Order: sequence, then structure tokens, then C-alpha cells
Amino acid sequence: METFDFTNKTILITGAAGFIGGALSLRLLQHYENIKIIGIDTVNDYYDPRLKETRLKKLSAFADRFTFIKGDIADKQILENIFKTNAPSAVINLAAQAGVRYSITNPDAYIQSNILGFFNILECCRHYPVGHLVFASSSSVYGTNKKVPYSTDDKVDNPVSLYAATKKSDELMAHAYCKLYGIKATGLRFFTVYGPLGRPDMAYFKFTNKIVRGEPIQIYNNGDMYRDFTYIDDIVTGIIQVLGKTPELTEDGAAYKIYNIGNNKPESLMYFIETLEKCLMKEEIITAPGKKEYLPMQPGDVYQTYADISGLEQDFGFKPSTSLENGLSVFARWYREFYTA
Repeated sequence: METFDFTNKTILITGAAGFIGGALSLRLLQHYENIKIIGIDTVNDYYDPRLKETRLKKLSAFADRFTFIKGDIADKQILENIFKTNAPSAVINLAAQAGVRYSITNPDAYIQSNILGFFNILECCRHYPVGHLVFASSSSVYGTNKKVPYSTDDKVDNPVSLYAATKKSDELMAHAYCKLYGIKATGLRFFTVYGPLGRPDMAYFKFTNKIVRGEPIQIYNNGDMYRDFTYIDDIVTGIIQVLGKTPELTEDGAAYKIYNIGNNKPESLMYFIETLEKCLMKEEIITAPGKKEYLPMQPGDVYQTYADISGLEQDFGFKPSTSLENGLSVFARWYREFYTA
């Protein structure tokens, strides 16, 4: 692997107002004094825009080194102008239409952002070469794989949602561009990222909102599910480590690599809910556990996610350090301050 020094460089981060994009941009700006970041985001209303505005407000403290562009990566002209004007040395593509269930009712959004948008990113990296492209994939690509933990060597040809299919497509397109045009790219399959300033469509956030309102929380597959919950700070650390090294050429002539990035420790959904409720009670957000509504498995859902992160451990020394209890405690404290203070 070659070292990619991103200090004194300009980095383009797509989805910069998003959960991971906002946290990553902030960490880079705080820890690397000479770095410049160009952020692009549509700031759409898929979820409460106040969260995106709050993330951008934090980044505005670095106005001398952070430039924000409100725009859509599906708009090729906007992207080309960014590459022409700023000549980024690296790109971290986190812009995507997320969510498994939303993809069942709103497929168009996924084709626009996850397929056309990512194609535009690849085209710009082809015509305006960058040192490293890091892009978001998802644990959803594993579909209903029975073998655990999920390994990047596993076949992932049977997606159970359009969202998963678009992420697998991104991986295939990136590989083709690396082989054809000499791009260096690393894909990261994220596993259930959570934490403060997160996404309200994620289970931990939705559960909290419903418990606070006194509404029953919906528990699918009667609670018999497991997720590899990964705290946002660990995810950001992993992305930065990956950004700093470009993949070597593979036997087929592509400088391309895929990694799982997760906690490597699936937790039962019921234990997760119990821990969340304890943290919310400790912060006096609620006074008792919430009501529960047990439902069958939903279309597009999977029974378990479990990341084999041995690749990241071997190549980067990556090891998540945040326990579920600690991560949910920080989330509960933030939730109280953001919504009830």
C-alpha cells in the first residue's frame, strides 16, 4: 500500500451535511490544520433538516478552510465545476439516498443519487485525477447471507432491497473505473452507524422519538434480530485511516479494495432496546421503558449483520473502541440537550 498524505491538500466530501459526512469533516478540520475541505450536500428533507443545519453550523467555524456547496451529485455540471475550480486531491463519497425501507416506496431517489450521482463522481475522478477515492458501500450488500461474520470474500449477488443493489452497483462501477482509468479507490461497507446528531430514520433514533411521545415502538421479527452497531467516532477514525493509504494493484490490474467497517460484535435487538431505555432514563428523558409492538420481519430486512473487520485490522490496525453502553449514553445526553434543553 502507498501512503497518501492528505495534509496541505483539498478534499471533496460529498454528503458533508449528513451524519457521517458532517462528523468526518469536523474531525479532519480539527486535527489537520492545513487541510481544506469542499463539502457538497443537497440538504434535502428526507429527515429533519435542522440536524443537517446543525452539522453545517459546526463546520462554519472553519470558514477559512471549509467551503460548502449546496448541490446534488446527480448534477454533473455542479460536480465538474467543483473539480475544475478546486482540483481536489482526494474524494470521500458519502452522499447517498440511504434507508432500506424507503427504497421500497421511493426507488427513483436511489437511482438518481446512488447510481447516477456516483457515476458522475467516477467520471470526474477520471477526467480530473485524484490521489484516492474513498466511497461508502453498505452491509446491506450481504443480503440474506447465512454465513457469519460477513466477509468481503463472500458472494454478494442476492440483494434483498434496491438500496443494497445500488451499493453493490457502486462497487462494480468503481472497480471498472479503477481498472480502465487508473483510479485508486477504496470502498467501505458500513455496519449500522449510530451516535449523537445521527439520522432519525435509524432504529435507535426512531425508538427514542416514539418512547418520548408515549407511542409503542415497532419491533420486527418479534425482536429476534442482531445488528453490528458501530459508533460514529469509530467510523470516522476508520475512514481517516483508510484515506491515508491507497490500495495496491490487484492481479487484474485495478488499485481497488473493499473493507467492512463495523464493531465486529453483533448485539441482540432486545438488549439494544433495553440499554437505550436505561440511558434515556438516566438522562431523565423518560421515566419508564416504552411500550412494544412485536411484528413479523419486514421486506428488505435481514436477520443479522456481523462484520468481519480482519482486513481493516491487518492493513490499518483498526479496532473499534466504543461500547454500546458508552455510545448510547452519549447519544442520550445529546438528545436531551438538543430536543429538551
